[in-house]
Amino acid sequence: MNEEFVEKVIQVNRVSKKTTGGNKIGFSVLVVVGDKKGQVGVGLGKSADVSSAIKKASSYARKHLISVPIRNTSIPYEVRIKKGAAKIIIKPAPPGTGIRAGGAVRAVVEACGIRDIVSKILGTDNQASNVYATFEALKRLHTYDTAK
Repeated sequence: MNEEFVEKVIQVNRVSKKTTGGNKIGFSVLVVVGDKKGQVGVGLGKSADVSSAIKKASSYARKHLISVPIRNTSIPYEVRIKKGAAKIIIKPAPPGTGIRAGGAVRAVVEACGIRDIVSKILGTDNQASNVYATFEALKRLHTYDTAK
């Protein structure tokens, strides 16, 4: 594992499948990976044991990183998004505000390296849905200062 990436396990789900021989137990793990410099990724790993599910999720997240524009320790502008049942509002905040966000949003934003942000989770309490919605919101951010 690279020291430059921060890895945060969001959710560990124990799942079971009925078979003729009984129950087959497995785990699904949701992981957020970021470099605290504007790159973040989300991965879901499934395996018979937790540690290999975490490795799979982390590996997927690292392969699917996105770049997030950070302006003065915050985001450039407000984003409102609805993905499935999850509704997320993220707003830029002045330096010194800190991260004013709930668990799922906080994990993604911290891994990304954003230090000042205000957010609100509406809709569902499902952490996985909220993580994916936040990821989608950050994906939609663009900077328009290309002409210099």
